[in-house]
Amino acid sequence: QVQLVESGGGLVQAGDSLRLSCAASGRTFSRYSMGWFRQAPGKEREFVAAINWSSGSTYYTYYADSVKGRFTISRDNAKNTVYLQMNSLKPEDTAVYYCAADRGRVTTTAGEVDYWGQGTQVTVSS
Repeated sequence: QVQLVESGGGLVQAGDSLRLSCAASGRTFSRYSMGWFRQAPGKEREFVAAINWSSGSTYYTYYADSVKGRFTISRDNAKNTVYLQMNSLKPEDTAVYYCAADRGRVTTTAGEVDYWGQGTQVTVSS
């Protein structure tokens, strides 16, 4: 079992930056691939970014086309935390952002996620 708690959301203006954090419980955080999804009002939950688990020190990151070049996902296994650095924010980035954890493999499909956080609201004004 993994429990996830997001933080760092808020109201910002277009062009600003935010960093989301997701703190995970449990002693096996390093064995989980981690990701971020988002859901805007009236829309489906969509993939944003993901980072794999690794038994060594090699990590791969994955991004939705809409955020590539603007968002960066990273993880700190010593702190059981995954981050999402969001730069050059746009009004269309407005959504509830959810942290996701998967045993082993990376998933970019919301229906296949093993564990979810409760979400944090990000609002970008124009």
